[in-house]
Amino acid sequence: MSRIAYVNGRFLPHVNAAVSIDDRGFLFADAVYEVCEVRDGEVIDSTLHLDRLERSLRELRIRMPMSRAALLVVMRQTIKRNRVRNGGIYIQISRGQSPRDHLFPNPEVPPTVVMTAKPHDRAKAEAQAAKGIAVITVPDNRWERVDIKSVGLLPNCLAKQAAKEAGAKEAWFVDAQGFVTEGSSTNAWIVTAARELVTRPAETGILRGITRTVLLKVADKLGLRVVERAFTVDEAKAATEAFITAATTLVMPVVSIDGSPVGDGHPGETAPALRRAFHDSAEHLPV
Repeated sequence: MSRIAYVNGRFLPHVNAAVSIDDRGFLFADAVYEVCEVRDGEVIDSTLHLDRLERSLRELRIRMPMSRAALLVVMRQTIKRNRVRNGGIYIQISRGQSPRDHLFPNPEVPPTVVMTAKPHDRAKAEAQAAKGIAVITVPDNRWERVDIKSVGLLPNCLAKQAAKEAGAKEAWFVDAQGFVTEGSSTNAWIVTAARELVTRPAETGILRGITRTVLLKVADKLGLRVVERAFTVDEAKAATEAFITAATTLVMPVVSIDGSPVGDGHPGETAPALRRAFHDSAEHLPV
């Protein structure tokens, strides 16, 4: 079955879907995006994702292209038309189409809205979680407003490619003081010997991950203490466990950092327990 994309009010075959070469998302990365998990025919944590989408738009002074109710209708239709039961839906909104100029276009220019949806292999993801992943560390060379979920992701792409070439699955950014900020597409966590979950505070230095936000509730239900503070690479290597979180990976154990094993080099008990309990605390919106 051919994939279907939504572009500015039309559902089109994926191969025919396109935006103008004058679109500011293409010219300046002047756009924001969100990715929601679709699980068993339900959208996970849509309210939190759309809250963050609206915040990103406000921070960049891009207007909301339609009501939230209308956006949810389009999301559901995009998922249904692509027959996605387990996978993800991608939403991108740019400032719109206008002749190339650094200045914002006329306020009457409508934002560009694109949505796509595709399935993923849950069995493969679970197998990866049972095995764990390797990460590498790279200098954090991104702009300061990484709290905005913009499409300006070139440093993230370079970091992810560096991880792949090193035989790893993810790269953790490290700031000038030697502290881990976050992954190229994930939030970073460690578990200390005292069984404390440590993750960097969600200020302007990292993206406030939706999975991260829900996981704080999951940890509380499991009786685990979360400490929001920065941690160094050396502390991460000495931790009993480490893991990453994102809508596309959920809770994924990290078993090595820069080639050094974390704990015994295998997933521990905490990350898998959090992964199993995650969807009990998440919001489920039927498609």
